[in-house]
Amino acid sequence: MEGPQGTTWREVAQVGARLKKTIALVGLMGAGKTAVGTALARKLDVPFRDSDAEIVKAANMTIAEIFARDGEAFFRAKEAQVIARLLDGPPGVLSTGGGAFLAEANRAAISARGVSVWLDADLELLWNRVRHKATRPLLQTPDPFGTLAQLYHDRRPFYAMADLAVTALPRYSIEEMADKVIEALAARPDVLEAA
Repeated sequence: MEGPQGTTWREVAQVGARLKKTIALVGLMGAGKTAVGTALARKLDVPFRDSDAEIVKAANMTIAEIFARDGEAFFRAKEAQVIARLLDGPPGVLSTGGGAFLAEANRAAISARGVSVWLDADLELLWNRVRHKATRPLLQTPDPFGTLAQLYHDRRPFYAMADLAVTALPRYSIEEMADKVIEALAARPDVLEAA
């Protein structure tokens, strides 16, 4: 796909582009929001922010500890506050928690002040990425795959409301996924323009 003045968006990313709005990456755990977001921010030379990391820092507790002590509803309320604060900052790349985009208020805030990009990975790829990680509180169940499958099916309609979608394939490297996001942003000159 070509960008301004006949350049490809890959070339735009390599020589610099100006980000006008925050790119909020959405999707289920294991979709690559943090890894791809870090690479994307580096390519665009903008800050990378992770809403989960910001919550952990503010609470001085892990997400699993917050869930255990205060419950999911409390966590979701704090998550919405953090996302709103990060959207008000300078444009950058924002990795959101897997459940963040389910809340209508978060979807509206992201759409109004940024752009949402769904990293759309299939269930098999997600499971391969998360099955050996003990840091996923929602998967601490007797049947973690069944839980993930239920989350996958329940949340897809919400993720499908994202402004843009980029399909994650197992053969893509993190760098290639970041390039795919930049290519998808070609349709959004209100978000990203050639420098």
